[in-house]
Amino acid sequence: MAKTLIAGSDHAGLELKRELSGVAAELDYEVVDIGTHNSESTDYPDYAHQVASAVGRGEGLGLLVCGTGIGMSMAANRHPGVRAAVCSDVFSASMTRQHNDANVLCIGARVVGTGLAAEILKAFLSASFEGGRHERRVNKIEPSNEG
Repeated sequence: MAKTLIAGSDHAGLELKRELSGVAAELDYEVVDIGTHNSESTDYPDYAHQVASAVGRGEGLGLLVCGTGIGMSMAANRHPGVRAAVCSDVFSASMTRQHNDANVLCIGARVVGTGLAAEILKAFLSASFEGGRHERRVNKIEPSNEG
């Protein structure tokens, strides 16, 4: 089965998203770029919702890039089944996949440089959920599963 990364950004994250899409392609991911495709000012929730909807349908992992990554994560996490994490370091990117089963990586283009962002993405895509004791905790994230 092909590995898919659904990527989205606002104008602030456009260039970094393009760079990271190339990194993902080098890791044998099919990259589906839902936009933005130019540098005109845009609203980050529009792209966060599109990516999160696709991830929620099981179409792949997600990548969202804006100025800080925070707004994107807030919008994406409104979707059932989506666990979006803002990461600014390699360790957090790996651990959020291993322990939180994160399925959307959010990165701030104004927070991390291109080289570090590439390493963060590589760590995120190469890690996998460990399950076990973490599964119980992840299941409690969804409001319908609280208890």
